[in-house]
Amino acid sequence: MTQNANLAALSAAGVSVWLDDLSRERLQTGNLQELIDTKSVVGVTTNPSIFQAALSKGSAYDAQLEELAERGADVDATIRTATTDDVRNACDVLAKQYELSDGVDGRVSIEVDPRLAHDTDKTILQAIELWKIVDRPNLLIKIPATLAGLPAITAVIAEGISVNVTLIFSVERHRMVMDAYLAGLEKARDAGHDVSRVHSVASFFVSRVDTEIDKRLEAIASDSGKDEALALRGKAGVANARLAYAAYQEVFLGGERYAALKPAGARVQRPLWASTGVKNPDYSDTLYVTELVAPDTVNTMPEKTLDAVADHGVVTGDTVTGLGAASQETFDELAAVGIDLPDVFKLLEDEGVEKFEKSWQELLEATQGQLDAAKK
Repeated sequence: MTQNANLAALSAAGVSVWLDDLSRERLQTGNLQELIDTKSVVGVTTNPSIFQAALSKGSAYDAQLEELAERGADVDATIRTATTDDVRNACDVLAKQYELSDGVDGRVSIEVDPRLAHDTDKTILQAIELWKIVDRPNLLIKIPATLAGLPAITAVIAEGISVNVTLIFSVERHRMVMDAYLAGLEKARDAGHDVSRVHSVASFFVSRVDTEIDKRLEAIASDSGKDEALALRGKAGVANARLAYAAYQEVFLGGERYAALKPAGARVQRPLWASTGVKNPDYSDTLYVTELVAPDTVNTMPEKTLDAVADHGVVTGDTVTGLGAASQETFDELAAVGIDLPDVFKLLEDEGVEKFEKSWQELLEATQGQLDAAKK
């Protein structure tokens, strides 16, 4: 099959195209394989919201839920079985991409229970458990970049387990995530693990930054008449991601700590652009793809964004490297008109955890209802 030209150009520019969605229906119908064959997809990410949507719609899971109900499985065990089965099967579908990329791509992510976001020890235990249950080398365990998540990232990497660090909103937290990854690699190396087999991505959320900051800019303009505030709408998300990439280059392309690990085969922790579906219809629906093209990055897209890029995305090469200073100017302008950036990032992290917890709770309730119905 022929790959879509726009997405092939994105891949050629160094961006790995991952799909931000997974369901049993995608696996059973061959849709995931089709996206691999025609739209350059080389990875899959999941989160509690995605699984909540997948398990609550259609009948693809009915037979398994009935079987688990008959065996007396509780709701947590049922969800764990259903989701890890899907992720394992997706890993198998992407095994070829994993092999062809020397383990860089062909990756599928599964997230620890979001209710553990502020519990380091339980996050570590569940990450190890999920790694053993799925039992595939191309798995990534998603751990949130909360303050409690940071030491968990180090501990899990130290066990030789590959990690997708999620819910990163600020460059400051991104630097802490990179430190946590490097600390984990150092421990893994010292424990005798083959660090060349340990991979990680740092999932930096984009569109949610614009959504929150745009709202505040409009309020500032309304209250004070500062029209310059309106001119900054839609600029923060891309600028923030470009600053994150500059920090990545500093740590991994010029940093002494990573250089000391490189002889052992250590891999860089690639920046991953997450939350790339455009929320504001006034903006281009490919904004968070075409403006974030850089080598050694990942863009994980919902299918709607993937289709938009395939249809009319214009890939002109690297749109990130060397733009750190200009991006910092944008942030200085945001601060000057009254945007409290640390408050924005704290709010977004809190909301991100809360949204995933809510989706997980909805998933628990819906699955419990299906288990109860199957027992009657």
